[in-house]
Amino acid sequence: MKGHRYLFWITAVTAVLVCGPEVFAGEEYSREEALRVVRSIDRVLQEQEKGPGRGIKKITLTESELNSYIAFRIEEERSDIMRELRLKIHPENKIEGKIYVDLRKQDLPKLLRPEMNFYFDGTLEVRSGFVRIKLHSLYLESQKIMPELLNLVIEVGSKIQNTEPFRLDDWFELPYGIKNIETGTGCAAFYY
Repeated sequence: MKGHRYLFWITAVTAVLVCGPEVFAGEEYSREEALRVVRSIDRVLQEQEKGPGRGIKKITLTESELNSYIAFRIEEERSDIMRELRLKIHPENKIEGKIYVDLRKQDLPKLLRPEMNFYFDGTLEVRSGFVRIKLHSLYLESQKIMPELLNLVIEVGSKIQNTEPFRLDDWFELPYGIKNIETGTGCAAFYY
């Protein structure tokens, strides 16, 4: 479950940079699509329990399904900090995103605004069962920023939620026996 939480956060962190808020406006959350992703995860887990020797398989999920799943997880976990994460998925493991962070109920360092929209673009790097996001650009609203500011927000959020802090450039183990991730236009293939 720890790896699953990290993948959720890194996916969230992966979502927010160059394209700006208008690209993410008006997209709806589909519970049906989110539950389709949950069923896919269950299928992967069941197949992993059968053991090795079945060859590499893949599940392809659409951008809309992944965004619905992320919204579903935020709702289910009743996130007090990350209120929205939207992804745009491009070929060659390129990804863009938006993360809306709400810290109004928290005791904050004066450096941080209580509400923040981060936009980013980067590349998912996958190596030996681990993944990380290599950021190309990061914005807070329309201001280009250094990744250290988002690292600070992650650190504050980790302290508030009593979870282990991490940094944007950390490598995270892929959950559920996932071996690789490859993206196309509006979709991602997960190999297990």
